[in-house]
Amino acid sequence: MLSDAATFALAVQLRTSQGATLGEVFSFVSGLYFRGKLAYARRFSRPPDPTDHVAAGGVLVITPNAGLRAADVAVTVDSVRAFAGEPIDLSNARYRVPLEQGARTLYDSVGPDCDVVLLGSIASGKYVEVLLPIFGDRLLFPPAFVGRGDMSRGGLMLRCVASGEELEYAPIAGAIRKGQRPPRLEPLRTSGR
Repeated sequence: MLSDAATFALAVQLRTSQGATLGEVFSFVSGLYFRGKLAYARRFSRPPDPTDHVAAGGVLVITPNAGLRAADVAVTVDSVRAFAGEPIDLSNARYRVPLEQGARTLYDSVGPDCDVVLLGSIASGKYVEVLLPIFGDRLLFPPAFVGRGDMSRGGLMLRCVASGEELEYAPIAGAIRKGQRPPRLEPLRTSGR
């Protein structure tokens, strides 16, 4: 995607001054998992003020070096290279500090009565340890994620989008975040088969 020789549409768009959306880029890099998160968030988010630029319509992405950003914000090759150079690690201040700042700004924008749903990894502390002290009991997650790997979570969210059925949520604080792997998801049935 970052190669000057890449000729597919997203790579070409990323090299322009307008760039491509963060959601498109992360979907390309992460595949099914991020595509599922993005589709699910767009389908089910309900921000208190959909026009608020901080809440970004309720669809925010955790970046490796720029905190929370709207999925529709434009990024360029330089932005993506900067993302790639930063590890998502709690000991990395260039990751942690912008995320803390973005989360505090989001909290101030949406207020203490708005729930925030984390669709990212809940088993490790890389997101939870940063976000939980800021949002407390308002930080929720789908318990159906427990025991599922990235691809399974992505598939589950895409199935929810297709069916229109939102997952249930629970506070992350005090929740069991690691567990036994649930049964495999049934294959999606497409029309015409």
